[in-house]
Amino acid sequence: MPEKESIIPLSAALLLPDGKGLNRAYIDIILQDDIPVVCVNRNTQKNRLMSFKILYGNNNNFWQQEGNWDYYLADEELEKLKEKTTVKEETSWYDTSYAEELEVDVGYGSDYNTYAEMPIAKKVECLNNDRQRLNELIALKNKDIAVVTEALVDTTKEAALINQTALEDAIRLTDDEAKKITQTLVDSTNEMIKSSAQLMAADIFNDELMATLIEKSNGTIVQHMTRVYLNGIAFLSYYNNLVSTSSAIQRLRVSFAEKYRKFYHSLLRHIDPDDINLERVFMGGMRKIPADLYFKWAVGFLIHDIGKASAVEYHEGESAYDRNIVIEHVKMGYKSITTKTNYPIEASLITGYHHEYYGNSAGYGYFRAYLQQYKKANPDAKQDYCIAYDIEPMMNYQALAYFPAKVLEIIDIYDSVTDPNRIYRKAMTPEEALAMMREDFIVKHKKIDAILFDIFSAFIREREKQK
Repeated sequence: MPEKESIIPLSAALLLPDGKGLNRAYIDIILQDDIPVVCVNRNTQKNRLMSFKILYGNNNNFWQQEGNWDYYLADEELEKLKEKTTVKEETSWYDTSYAEELEVDVGYGSDYNTYAEMPIAKKVECLNNDRQRLNELIALKNKDIAVVTEALVDTTKEAALINQTALEDAIRLTDDEAKKITQTLVDSTNEMIKSSAQLMAADIFNDELMATLIEKSNGTIVQHMTRVYLNGIAFLSYYNNLVSTSSAIQRLRVSFAEKYRKFYHSLLRHIDPDDINLERVFMGGMRKIPADLYFKWAVGFLIHDIGKASAVEYHEGESAYDRNIVIEHVKMGYKSITTKTNYPIEASLITGYHHEYYGNSAGYGYFRAYLQQYKKANPDAKQDYCIAYDIEPMMNYQALAYFPAKVLEIIDIYDSVTDPNRIYRKAMTPEEALAMMREDFIVKHKKIDAILFDIFSAFIREREKQK
């Protein structure tokens, strides 16, 4: 972090030499090079580096707004800007069209405007074409894995962008108007996901798919949504295969007392330790996920970050972040999906509850306030189970967490720390990520589920062996 005397206020650094207007050339270079700015909290005087690109994507004059933060640029970075501007002026590098492209290529990528300008009928047509593309591959007996991989990545990314832009349009309408207009899009998305999940389930350890996901990832929110969705449905297939064999569940029963009971008793303090068993963890016992729920959850995985602003960064362990902005994206996503679309309630619940963290103070979720009010109105109510496969036990204060949301928590964290485009830290290897998650999210803090994490770890390690 630069010393205070070696930084200059961003408001001054970005002015033209005559002081009349902003230096657009500087802004474009900062965006292109993703130069960080020093953020100083006015109340605490604590400072941290943040990406100008992310802040700018959320508010393109953030440094001029009143708030709790002051923004600075390091003197050495300003000198570099001056040097680069001179070179670019000599080579006629800078032009207005390039600047406009940079302004939109922040949160959702350079394709965002293409889909934002598309009428709803054209968006539906794109989704139907994607489904047809996937169905044609499903019908083939001998599949070219490279072709399958490209189709899965491309269609998922397109579906995420289409749904994001459609929802932004729907927000401006009344609830009834929005639901009517988005109905065909919801139906087409559901059908495309069924085809995508079917094609993916045929080879859940497709190492070429994972390599292509990394190769095509560019740090945008939509790429994160794409990776989480594809990893999510692959994991659900792996989970189903695992629990379909009685031996796997039996092994968990044998090791439960020694390996897991203490963890789950810390979550269910009012239950006698001897009564903490697999059925207390998974309400009704561990079981295979039926097809109808599988597809509804897959929808939730795809759209889980709808409503996310460009300024929201993925959770990086215990690092600092703006909690209010992060929480707001969960609320926006949940409320938008439930009031403006006819997506299944399961998908909206995943969106609103995928950072709940078993009630830990670091977690958040749309239903925390609801559950607090329920407890206040029903003081004798107790949550006797950890995880429910169905919605009703969640709403009736019987279970602490919702199964697909606990799965998504794990996949979401894993993706954020292994993302090759991380801004502040080097991406972790799979083993580094799993070790960190166990230490920070299970041992030190009871945030993610211990059994689901062990199953996920086995899934990742088995996939790594396929490479």
